[in-house]
Parts: sequence; C-alpha cells; structure tokens
Amino acid sequence: MPRAVTRYWDRITHPAQIVQSLPAALATLLDPADCGPAFFALPQDVQGWTWDYPVEFFEEKVHRIRRITPDPDEVTEAAALLRRAQRPAIIAGGGVQYARAVAELTGFAEAHGIPVIETIAGRATLLNDHALNIGPVGVTGSDSANWLAERADVILSVGSRLQDFTTGSWTAFAHEARFISLNAARHDAGKHRSLPVVGDAKLGLAALDAALGDYRAPEGWVAQAQAERARWNGYVAQNVAPGNRPNSYAQAIGVVNALCDPSDRVVAAAGGLPAEVTANWRTLKTGTVDVEFGFSCMGYEIAGAWGARIAQSEAEPDKDTITFCGDGSYLLMNSDIYSSVLTGKKLIVLVLDNGGFAVINKLQNNTGQISFNNLITDTPTATHPFAVDFAAHARAMGANAETVANPAELAEAFKRAKAADRTTIIVMQVDPYEGWTTQGHTWWEVGTPHVSTRDSVITAHAEIESARVRQRRGI
Repeated sequence: MPRAVTRYWDRITHPAQIVQSLPAALATLLDPADCGPAFFALPQDVQGWTWDYPVEFFEEKVHRIRRITPDPDEVTEAAALLRRAQRPAIIAGGGVQYARAVAELTGFAEAHGIPVIETIAGRATLLNDHALNIGPVGVTGSDSANWLAERADVILSVGSRLQDFTTGSWTAFAHEARFISLNAARHDAGKHRSLPVVGDAKLGLAALDAALGDYRAPEGWVAQAQAERARWNGYVAQNVAPGNRPNSYAQAIGVVNALCDPSDRVVAAAGGLPAEVTANWRTLKTGTVDVEFGFSCMGYEIAGAWGARIAQSEAEPDKDTITFCGDGSYLLMNSDIYSSVLTGKKLIVLVLDNGGFAVINKLQNNTGQISFNNLITDTPTATHPFAVDFAAHARAMGANAETVANPAELAEAFKRAKAADRTTIIVMQVDPYEGWTTQGHTWWEVGTPHVSTRDSVITAHAEIESARVRQRRGI
C-alpha cells in the first residue's frame, strides 16, 4: 500500500542498509522535481539487531534543496514567444510558493504588466486587491480567470502541473494558445505542446525577466481583465453575504475572512470546501492559504492543519491556523483535535455540517443519477438516522466547542475562538442543496454512462459530452 503514495520506498533487512538508504531518502525529500514522502519498512526482528556504524555517518551535514538553472536556449526561445504575445497571461502554481518565488513572480508580472491567474495550490500568491490578480482559474475557479484563460494567446505557467482542475480537463484555454511552462520537473514542463523551461521558479523568472527586456502587455488587454475581476469581486461579495440564502459554505468563509488576522493560515481539503475556499477567499497576505486535496483523502483537514500549526508556531506563534471541515471528513479523521490540545498547538476548526457527503450527492445529481447513499436522508441502510453532536465530541477530546445556528452567531463564536488559548471547534449546519457557489466553473471530464435505462442519465451524458469539442489536443 505505501508504494502508491511514496517517492522512496525501502525494506530494511539489515542495519547496515541504513548507510545507503537514509541518504537516498533524504535526497528524495529534497529533490525539487521528484520530491515526496519517503517510507522505510522496518521489521520488528531487524529493529533488535546491532551494527557498528562508521562515526563519519553521524557527522553534521547541511542538506539543501537545489535550485536548477534553466537552459539559456530555452529561456531565449520562451522570451521570444512572450514578446510576440498580444494577450499574455501568467499561471501561478504551487511551485511558485514551494520555490519561495512569490516576490519574483509578482515583480515579473508588474514589470511586464501581465495579468496573473492562480491554481488551487497557487492561491495566495498575490493579494486579493493586487491590480494584476485576475483570480483563481479552472473547474474550481472564477469567471474572471476563466475569461482570461479562454482568450489568452500565450500563457506562462510557473510551477503548475497543469492538471484537470486547472485546465478544465483542457477546455479552459483556446486551441491555438501557446504555453510556456517553467517547472523544475521535466515531465510537467513539457505538457500539452508547452515550450519547456526546465528549472527553478526563482531563477527561471529572473532569467526570463532579463531576456524579455522592456516588453509590456497591451494596456487594453489588461484593462479588460481587470474589469472582469471587478465583476467577479462583486459576485463574491454577494455570495458570501449572510441571509442571501440558507446557511452556506460561502457565508461561513465570508465571516471568517472578515474577522481573521491577515497572517492567519487557512486550510481546506476534501469535499466541497476546496472549491468554495478557492473561489470565495479574499487573500489578505501572501502564502496564507493551503487548499490541498490530500490525494483526495477525506480527513486531511484537521491533521493537515495540526501540521501547519506546528510549522506556523515557530514563525508566527501569535497567529491562528483555521481549517474548514465538512461533517463527512470530521467523522473519518478527527483524533488530531486531541493531539492539538495535548501539544498546545491551537487550531480553530469550522465544522460545516450538511448531513453527509453532499458534494458527492451534487455530482451524482449532475450526472443524471438520483440521490443515493451520500446524504444520510438518502441512505436506505440508515434505519435509525440521527444528528451527531460534533461539539460534544470535540469537548470530549479537550477542545472548546460550540454549535451556532447562523452566520451572525458564527461571527461571535469565531471572536471567542480567536481569544481562546486552546483548540476550538465551531459547528454550523449548511444547506446541502442551495449552499453552493454556482459561478466560476469550467467543464470537467466526468465519466457518465453512454447506455442507461434512465433518461436523465442519457441527457446528462449528452450535455457533458457536447463540450468535449473544446478540449485541446495534447499532441
């Protein structure tokens, strides 16, 4: 099982093996292109063995993440293509933040007047009110960024894998658009006919900036993009406003966004909340938003937030780590609430209860199926349905906890949580049917039956497949 999610895997059969395996694992953890989890299988019998390790093995060594300098010819070719662009755009991926190149990307965009759109992992690269921030792009994005993506003629992708959520399963961009992909990973740099610039984001942006000279994007193009972003801002303001519909994810996000400190860190993961946070969160400080699907593993939210809090406690101990969590994810993994209380690593956990796996129910309905086995009310085996008292459960693990009825009560509870000295869980019910952000989406390739006895499935299949003609061909 661990091999599927790890970059380095080794079974230790003798203590001497560690001399080679441990440096290899560390090298994997620090590789900018192939980094990922490392796993050692250490059988119990081997743990009891002794071996005389060389003293040199324990000498202090500084391990650094290497920065790869891009090839000059690739930089020259990319700059030549960008100079010809009439409608350029920059995609800010998570690699910008991993490379600590936020300042370089911001400076590059400003120097050349190129509008920026963010991926899920690249959220909080630019502040919400930055003039060149046109919003999040893709399936869980914004109308403004998707407008830009549809019309851009040259797209500089920095630190993005260009996955399906970013590209709308490759329908979000024009067929004739040209991509330049600056990425430390060769495979990702060459996706979809991209002109690759293989290298570190910080070094690559500096090299491109020098090669691009005094080029600036046409002012009319930038003005159009900014007008679209202003329209999107208006939609978000209305979408997060309390009272515009039954309790919703967006309303809860709006309350927290208005009351949090700009340096507080926000975490979201599985279910519908990554899309809702991506679309509705207004960045107050760069690098403060962690939207991570966690390999689509529900339950990442609280454990991931605890890890983020441990790291944040060193840098900004007086700031809070806030995580948005659905009831389904909470039930799957919540024990790190106890861990956070035990270790004094305070979290603020928003549990937004919609009575089951409502986002999967929504997807089920969107593909023509009737609701089945996702919402508790639609689960035939749930013969004795009841509501979980999440607040009581959290209190049993040592946390402060309360249940609120609406966004106004949530605001007061959040203020109390900010003032508290320990982890606080705030629970609010949200509507499973009307509590969704309806704008800002692109097409997404979802498998639907070609043959079915249900007319609604056949209709949904035809509607979904009708948009496939917009897909770019990744030759």
